[in-house]
Parts: sequence; C-alpha cells; structure tokens
Amino acid sequence: MSTLSITTRSDGSGAVQIHPVGEIDSDNCHQLREQVSALLAVEPPSLITLDMSLVPFIDSVGVGALVACYHAAKASGVRLVVSNPTTYVHRILYISGLLGLFGSPARLPERSRPRQPAGIGE
Repeated sequence: MSTLSITTRSDGSGAVQIHPVGEIDSDNCHQLREQVSALLAVEPPSLITLDMSLVPFIDSVGVGALVACYHAAKASGVRLVVSNPTTYVHRILYISGLLGLFGSPARLPERSRPRQPAGIGE
C-alpha cells in the first residue's frame, strides 16, 4: 500500500494549489478526488493547480482520478491544471494524450529532462 499526503494552499486571489506528495494509485486516489470535491463544495475557487512535483508515480486509476477531478471542476466553472509534473507523470499524461486537457506543456523544461551520458546521441 502506497502513502499519499495532500496539502492545500490558497493564494488569496481565489486560486488554490493542491500539493500531493507520494504515489497516486488505486489505493489512495480517492483522497485526491475527495480533496477537490471538498474545495468545490464550499466556495469554488477560480483555479485549482495540482502541483505534481513530488509525485514519482501515478497508475491508470490515478490518471482516471485526475480526469474525474478535471470534470468535477469544469462542471463547477473552475479551471483545473496540472503543474510541475515529474518526468514519469509527464510521460504518462503524454502517452495518454491528456497533457493538453490539464494545461501541461508538451515538453518538459530542459532542467527537468534527464541528461544523457556523454557519447550517447552525439
């Protein structure tokens, strides 16, 4: 069983940042859905940003939870974006064709891409 912790921070301008830490998978993805649902139930923010910089792994059920969060937010008139995806999360969202849905860049910034050892690709 993997562990996931989630913190939420409002920036005062009506936007909320959600910071999941750990793996998002079938054991714990309900936590993310519940967090987004709770935000939408009270007074919906104008923007929800999921900072995925500390998520080393996400499985297909976790991706499904992200999509469910996106649709719940959209139904409430709230924009939901994924920011700072790790290389693995970025790859999964790229392969699944969901980068555009979440407003993520098609390519990772140079600093985030793994470096190739010298002599490879030269």
